[in-house]
Amino acid sequence: MRYNYFKTTIAMACVAMLLTACGGASVPTSYIDSKKLPKIYPDYAEVTIPVNIAPLSLQLMQQADDAVTRYSCGDEEIVCGGLKAMPDIDDWHQLAEHAKNKAIQVEVFAQNNGQWTRFKPFNIYVSPDSIDPYISYRLISPSYVTYEELTINQRCLENYWEQPIYDNMLCGDEVSGQCINCHNYQMYNPQRMQFHARQKNGGTVVIYDGEIKKVNMANDSILSAGVYPSWHPWLKLIAYSTNKTMQSFHTRDVNKIEVLDSESDLIVYDIDRNEVTNIENDPKEFEVFPFWSPDGKWLYYCSAHFEYENDTVNTSETIGRAYEIKYSLYRKAFDIDKRKFGPREMVFDAAAMGKSLTLPRISPDGRWLLFTLGGWGCFHIWHRDADLWLMDLQAYDAETPELTALDCSRPLTECNSDNVESYHTWSSNGKWIIFSSRRDDGVYTRPFIAHMENGKGTKPFELPTEDPDYHRQLMKSYNIPEFMKGKVEFTPQQIADVLKQNVAPVEYRPHP
Repeated sequence: MRYNYFKTTIAMACVAMLLTACGGASVPTSYIDSKKLPKIYPDYAEVTIPVNIAPLSLQLMQQADDAVTRYSCGDEEIVCGGLKAMPDIDDWHQLAEHAKNKAIQVEVFAQNNGQWTRFKPFNIYVSPDSIDPYISYRLISPSYVTYEELTINQRCLENYWEQPIYDNMLCGDEVSGQCINCHNYQMYNPQRMQFHARQKNGGTVVIYDGEIKKVNMANDSILSAGVYPSWHPWLKLIAYSTNKTMQSFHTRDVNKIEVLDSESDLIVYDIDRNEVTNIENDPKEFEVFPFWSPDGKWLYYCSAHFEYENDTVNTSETIGRAYEIKYSLYRKAFDIDKRKFGPREMVFDAAAMGKSLTLPRISPDGRWLLFTLGGWGCFHIWHRDADLWLMDLQAYDAETPELTALDCSRPLTECNSDNVESYHTWSSNGKWIIFSSRRDDGVYTRPFIAHMENGKGTKPFELPTEDPDYHRQLMKSYNIPEFMKGKVEFTPQQIADVLKQNVAPVEYRPHP
């Protein structure tokens, strides 16, 4: 579907109804037209946005004594003065509503030595498709120097409100620290959440409809506590990978940090019974990244075949042969009534391509499977060759003999860059994706959002911030952005109190 966007050309002397003027600014009446687009940050030229998104503030990134930016659609406009254009939230939402199914035209004027120049205008297209009002993500310093300064934050996409869901400094001290990761929700519901804490006061926090508990998954029959999670769409079941994870640091490789598994399996946790069951634990397979299909009938996951030379786990060998570890996509049928899994089924043989596939995420309508494809390994957030790919599951499951999984898949080139793309997820209406990318500076991952329609994406735009320079001053990476239909109501202190409790380990039940 293509929107019939209304494009407007504003003459030098046109009269418009003024919504607001930032700092009393006014549009210059005498200027020179430039055929070049302005250099701005973030790059919002020709992007498509949801109608309910927060204002897209921007900063002029070239020499100017002064600047004026006009956002307009028809007879409504917002005018902002200064090198940073920061529209008022209420005025922005009024303008976006007016521009729905059309476009906001952006004109940037720059003054140098008393002479004004108007750069080539560009459009911000406004989709009528709304976006979930909240996201959450982990904020982490990429250098590992300040390892303990980790938070899981939540942010309102309709404005700039942000606060921590949990801060692991609440349980740490000068001697013993904590690490938090892998937050996940059941069907975008902030009242049904889980995340992990490792090291001091470690455990899994499970929030379910107003109740919060700490789960201790330590058990001799599984490799580790749950790591990468996926909630069943409605059952009180969470699938996890269990991983023996290590890190290595490179001095000459362009990818400076590597995270590897020496072993990994799949388990499922029953919340009501407080028990875990192994569902895949082949010692010659590294299983990871489970994800339930929206109909609850399939569990997708990634697995890499790896055989140790002496049939003994050796972490040095894992590191030395890391480039051989290539993950492909599998799935297992799930009988909802009997709660039993079928045998594994190959879906996409990435290893046969000499590639590695991670992080399968399926659109809410069950049709589109989004994943990351890179050269090797499972931690593509550190791999500059990692790109987003899209697979049409409807075409794949049509059982057309001449169509392979590769025939039904393609790189999402309209969203990819020449740097990292990873940690992606779908909005609850399936119209938007959000993912982490290092396209700005190659160091920090930041959230980017793109519109999706019939398997086609639009140019991604960076998460809006009130001050357009905020992200470049933050010096934190955003990991695992997840959409939410509301905000988590428990405070960080309440969660910390639960984590400080001692709880008995879960029960283990062998897979039938």
